[in-house]
Amino acid sequence: MGAAGEGKASSPLKVLRDFLRNLFSNPLILGILAGLAWRASGLSMPAIGSRFVDAFAGIAGTVALFSMGLGLRKFGISGNVKPALALAALKLLLLPAVTLVTVLALGLPPLAATVMVVAASMPTGVNPYLIASRFGTGQVLASNTMTVSTILAALTTGFWLAVAQRVFG
Repeated sequence: MGAAGEGKASSPLKVLRDFLRNLFSNPLILGILAGLAWRASGLSMPAIGSRFVDAFAGIAGTVALFSMGLGLRKFGISGNVKPALALAALKLLLLPAVTLVTVLALGLPPLAATVMVVAASMPTGVNPYLIASRFGTGQVLASNTMTVSTILAALTTGFWLAVAQRVFG
């Protein structure tokens, strides 16, 4: 007789196929891919399309904050605190440092380089939470990481702005 749970393991190919199917059926990913395809096509946006996008862009921040608030209300800061601190540190310290090195290596203009470094220093947004919710796993970690990185970004974003201003003038 086989061990308990035998036959329940998935092959790596099945896991990859399921992951890719879930990834490419995610509305966030589909929206990004559609935008990239439209941009690559070189077509201009029809006026009605621009008005539609502008209308939704005006409420996107509010909807994202509402979703984030629901996640925080549901999970609070509980469990996965150490991993959330580690992820927040990577996001707030390592990502801006890598961005700084990259923009220096590429020789970008000072204003663009400064904007990129400061943007990289922003806290974790709502997308990881939305993706975790879509896949039905990791919502607590995503929620904690958003909260912790938002709190810590009050210190680190100012630091990275000062570094960028010193480096790029």
